[in-house]
Amino acid sequence: MRISSLTLILLVLFAAEIDAQSTSGITAPRARDLGVPFDGTPGPLNAITDVPGIEIGNTTLISGETAIDAVDKAVRTGVTTILPRGKQSSDPVYAGWFSQNGNGEMTGTTWIEESGFLEGPVALTNTHSVGVVRDAIIAWSLQHQTASHLWSLPVVAETWDGWLNDIDGFHVHPADLFHALDTARSEPVPEGNVGSGTGMVCYGFKGGIGTASRVLPAAEGGYVVGVLVQCNCGRRPQLTIAGVPVGREIPDAVPYASGKPQVFASDEQGDVGSIIIVIATNAPLLPHQLKRLARRATLGLARTGSTSGNSSGDIFLAFSTANPHADDPPGPNAVLTVSDERISPIFTATVEATEEAVVNAMVGARTMTGKDGHTVIEIPHDRLSEILKRYGRYQDPHP
Repeated sequence: MRISSLTLILLVLFAAEIDAQSTSGITAPRARDLGVPFDGTPGPLNAITDVPGIEIGNTTLISGETAIDAVDKAVRTGVTTILPRGKQSSDPVYAGWFSQNGNGEMTGTTWIEESGFLEGPVALTNTHSVGVVRDAIIAWSLQHQTASHLWSLPVVAETWDGWLNDIDGFHVHPADLFHALDTARSEPVPEGNVGSGTGMVCYGFKGGIGTASRVLPAAEGGYVVGVLVQCNCGRRPQLTIAGVPVGREIPDAVPYASGKPQVFASDEQGDVGSIIIVIATNAPLLPHQLKRLARRATLGLARTGSTSGNSSGDIFLAFSTANPHADDPPGPNAVLTVSDERISPIFTATVEATEEAVVNAMVGARTMTGKDGHTVIEIPHDRLSEILKRYGRYQDPHP
C-alpha cells in the first residue's frame, strides 16, 4: 500500500506531538530523589547518554478507547532507538550479547556473535512490531546512506505490551521508526511511559524505559558505563529495592490477577514478561569482553528480585564506542583494549547501573489505563520512601 507524502507528514507530526507530551516529564523525580540508595558514582545525566556520542530517540503512540467493546482499540506502544555513534556515523562498534532466558527476540545477534560488530542503530518495540521496525531501519539506512554493506541485519528487540496495548492491531509503522531515529539526541533520557516502554509493566507496577550510568575513578580508567532498559518483567512479590521487599509491602492493585484474590495471586505463575538491557561504554573492550559485560546485567537485574522465569525474555546487548574505524578495510587495524586484570570495575559499574535503571523505569512511569480497561498503577513514590525509612535504607537525597 502506498502512503502519500501528506499522510506521511501528518503521521510524523502526530508522533512528534505525542513524543513531546511524553518527554515533558523529564524533570520528574527519579529513584535517588525518593531516597533510594545506590552504590557507585553516576554521570552528569545518570543516563546512557553520558557515554559520549550516543543518541536516543523515541516515538510514543497513545490513542484509542479503553472500553472492552471499543471499536477504536487502545494504542499504548512505540519505538525507542539507540545510535551508538549518532545519526551521522556508519562506523560499527564492537559488541557482544547474552540471553539469560530466550523467550523473546533480538534480531541481528547471530551476526554480532560471528563478526563481533554492531552495525547501525538498535531499536526497541513491542513483540508484534519487530518485523516492521527491522525493515524500516534498512529503509532509513538506505535513505541516509549509512548502510555499510550491500545487505543489512538490524538489531531490533522486543517485549510484550499486550495487557495495555492493542498489540494485534499492528499500530507501529515505518514513519514511527524514522521519527525516533531522526529526532534522537545526546541529552537526558525520558523514562517510564515513553517510546517502546509506553505499554510495559514492571514487577506489577507501570514500567517502561529506564536508564542510569556510572563513572569509574581515574585510577580505574575513568570510563563511563551507561545502561538503558525496557522493563516489562517480574511479579509484584519479587520486587526488591535496595534490599527491601517493596513488592510485598505494596500488595494492592496487582495486574494480571482477574478472577483471583488480588494479593500475590500470580505467585504461582512465576516471573513472566521480559526485559531488554542495553549496555554502552567508552571503555576499549573487545567482543568477547563485551559478552562478559552483557552477562553482568543479570546480576543487576537479580538485585531487583527477578529470577528470569520460563516465560521471561531477558536478552542483553553490550557495545563499546571506543576503537573507531576498527573495521576499516583493508586493515590490519590497531585497536586498544582493557586488560582482563583491570576489567572488574567495569563489571561492577554495569551491575550497579542496571539495578538503578530498572528502578528508574518504575519511578519514571505513571498510572496507565489501556486495552479493555486494564489499569496498571505507578509505584507510589511516598509509600516507597516510607518503606525505605522503615527498613533503615532511606538515603536523604539532599543531605
